[in-house]
Amino acid sequence: MKAGNTNRLGRGWVQAVFLILVCMVLASCNMAGNKNTNGIEQVETRQPIERYTGAPSQAISSVYTTGRELALTFNGMADSATMNKLLDKLDGYGIQATFFLPGMRVAEEPDIAREIVSRGHEIENNTLNGSDLSKLSYDQIYKEIHLANQVIRKETGITPRYVRTGNGEYDDDIRLAAAHNGQNAVISYSLFLHNWNKETEAQKRSYVRKYIHRGGIIALDTGENKQLFEDISLLAAAAEDVGYTFVPLSKLVMKGGEREPLERIAGYDAASLNADKELASYNLVYKEETTSKKIALTFDDWGTDYTITQILDILDKYQIKASFFLRADGVEKNPNLARAIAEAGHDVGNHTYSHPELADLTPAELQNEVVKAHQVITEAIQEKPAMIFRPPTGNITPEAAKIISATGYHTIVNFDVDPKDWDRSQSAAQITQSIMEQTQSGSIILLHMLDDLHTIEALPTVIENLERQGYTFVRASELLS
Repeated sequence: MKAGNTNRLGRGWVQAVFLILVCMVLASCNMAGNKNTNGIEQVETRQPIERYTGAPSQAISSVYTTGRELALTFNGMADSATMNKLLDKLDGYGIQATFFLPGMRVAEEPDIAREIVSRGHEIENNTLNGSDLSKLSYDQIYKEIHLANQVIRKETGITPRYVRTGNGEYDDDIRLAAAHNGQNAVISYSLFLHNWNKETEAQKRSYVRKYIHRGGIIALDTGENKQLFEDISLLAAAAEDVGYTFVPLSKLVMKGGEREPLERIAGYDAASLNADKELASYNLVYKEETTSKKIALTFDDWGTDYTITQILDILDKYQIKASFFLRADGVEKNPNLARAIAEAGHDVGNHTYSHPELADLTPAELQNEVVKAHQVITEAIQEKPAMIFRPPTGNITPEAAKIISATGYHTIVNFDVDPKDWDRSQSAAQITQSIMEQTQSGSIILLHMLDDLHTIEALPTVIENLERQGYTFVRASELLS
């Protein structure tokens, strides 16, 4: 790529040149709806565009999938030297990315856009000027998208399928104008990585790891981001650590699914608010009284893909099914991971929405915690969860148990084996020893899926030692049935 002379021209002259280019692209703009000899739709840029009356384009900030893939995307088009270095960096990591390019920049330096394509990356529409469209009229929004489409197609031969505004925000008008222009979706992001502010390297790694999740769309701005190349290295390392791959956005979207709304999922109403608790019966279990050497591994709370995916992989390696009691405010932010747990065949249970101390709640607040968690989890996994509940910290009174049971969660699963793995000072050896000393036939073992514990390190040894002693692992729902 070679920087064009337009880099040295004033912005006003560049815009004048661009307007001439637009006229060349459009060839004739006397009548809306005409097509030129290349089949490119014409638009009357001097007449208002009527609002589109069809269905709006999709709005996508992440893709619903349990595949271990995510997309790396870029906004804008920096200077030639920066873009060359960026493409080399991506080549070095084997990453195929998606570039949202402003039509104005493509007109100024089309060679850069062509080089992006030649390196195997995707290019999409970042509007004409990479603008925030939220304050524009429908007519202006339409033309920002339309003219960018036309320029990108003329200079590269590619018709963009997606559009992203300069700040990633969108409203109903933007979605309608995108559909009007034939765009499949308006793309936002699950993480927009801005400039750091005195964070340590460890803090940066921890922050990025938090947002590396299946189906995620990560965005960086080629002009705004001052540590662009370092961030690519950071993201590549985080994805490698969790075993995920960056793929072009179109591939990620193609593999994604559509989530059914809550009301269409069987069992969504299995939990509901119910003030009549006096006749509610419940089964509060700490262990199953049995002579059979069956035991249940259970995992509480929530964590990142980095932690939970490793737990799932360990369980899969040993062909073990376990029970996961999910904190639903985490599930709400990352439904794909909850769905992955369910797809792997594990119990998905209820651990409240926000993990409060039950004693601090009124009956109405407690039921809201349980029912809201049920709905969030049901929508995330797209099926009725296992109707088992675990109280945060394990503390529960008979009164609270009745209140919970009245919602529809009659089985309350506590535990008799607690290695206190939530305490980060507990080593893997200490966790293992504690479990081995406490486990009996019918035991329910409490572990956690929080980040930065020694649980993952201890888990394989725990499984192997217990299996050598003749124990068989089953889901809590099976153990209690």
